[in-house]
Parts: sequence; structure tokens; C-alpha cells
Amino acid sequence: MELPLLYPVTTEIARSDDAYGSAIGTFYEEAAASVAAHLEAGRSVAVLSEGDPLFYGSYMHLHVRLANRFPTEVIPGVTAMSGAWSAVGAPIAQGDDVLCVLPGTLPDDELARRLSASEACVIMKVGRNLPRIRRALDIAGRLDEAIYVERATMAEMTFARLSERPDDAAPYFSIVLVPGWSGRR
Repeated sequence: MELPLLYPVTTEIARSDDAYGSAIGTFYEEAAASVAAHLEAGRSVAVLSEGDPLFYGSYMHLHVRLANRFPTEVIPGVTAMSGAWSAVGAPIAQGDDVLCVLPGTLPDDELARRLSASEACVIMKVGRNLPRIRRALDIAGRLDEAIYVERATMAEMTFARLSERPDDAAPYFSIVLVPGWSGRR
């Protein structure tokens, strides 16, 4: 069984648009019904996820629709953020640093506020939000610390200081790290 990709919805429709909620809801209802049909027929189903299935993972939408009806085993994965900071060798937090995980879809002022209020930050859902993320980091005085990671842990992985990256194009599997403990040992 193969389900259609969700990228056109998650990357092309603004989350605040009613069409986004409708498209996402419809997609996951149909996907859950398809999986349920296989489970009701006595088949085993495995859902493969990039990263951890219950941390910003698409699987969680199936899980909340099916786990109360069928036996479920979730095998934890490596989160994109821990894969990214490990792959680039960027210690992220120590001691009493506060680590804040932020979706790049937050409103600009809220993103800048939270970047200013935490020692270490990870920004997920970068994609088309990269220009806004760059501005928020600049407003928060954190742009020079930020590390842009594209396709972390994949063979095509690249990374660079965000301030040294000349463009604002970012694929779906991108993340921004803002280490909290730089300069301390």
C-alpha cells in the first residue's frame, strides 16, 4: 500500500489558510481508513517515518486516529534535530541552558521573541520560511550563531553558517540550529 505524498499540502498552502486544515484532515482521514482496512483484514502494517514518529512526524496523525482501535508499537527514531547537531558536530546545550524547539511557521515577532529568550534553539519546518527565519534571527541578534543544515543525516547533507549562506532557498528537510553553549567549556 502506498499513500500519496503530502509535500504539496505542507509546503504550498499556508497553515493559516482553511484549505490547509481541510486538505490535511482529508488526507489523514483517508490514509487512516486505508490502514484500518488492512488491519481489519488481519494484516500487519508498518509505517516508516523519517526521524521520530511522534515528534513533528506525520505518523502521529495516523496514530491518534488508529491507536485506540488497534494494537500499536511505536519504535522511537532519531529526531531530525539530534541527527543534525550530531552530524555537524555542534554541541547544542549544557548545564542549565534552555533548549527551545520552534516551528519556523510561527509569526515573525513570536519567533524573534522566543529566539531571544532561550540559550539554545532548534528551528524546524524551515522550507519556504527561511527568509522569515533569517530575519527573526537577525532581530534576535542570533544570526551569526545559526547553523543551517539541509538533509541532515542523508547522503546529500550540507550545512553552513546561515549568515554565510547567500540564498533563501531551502528544501523540505532543512533545520536551523542555534547552539546555546558556544564559548563555554
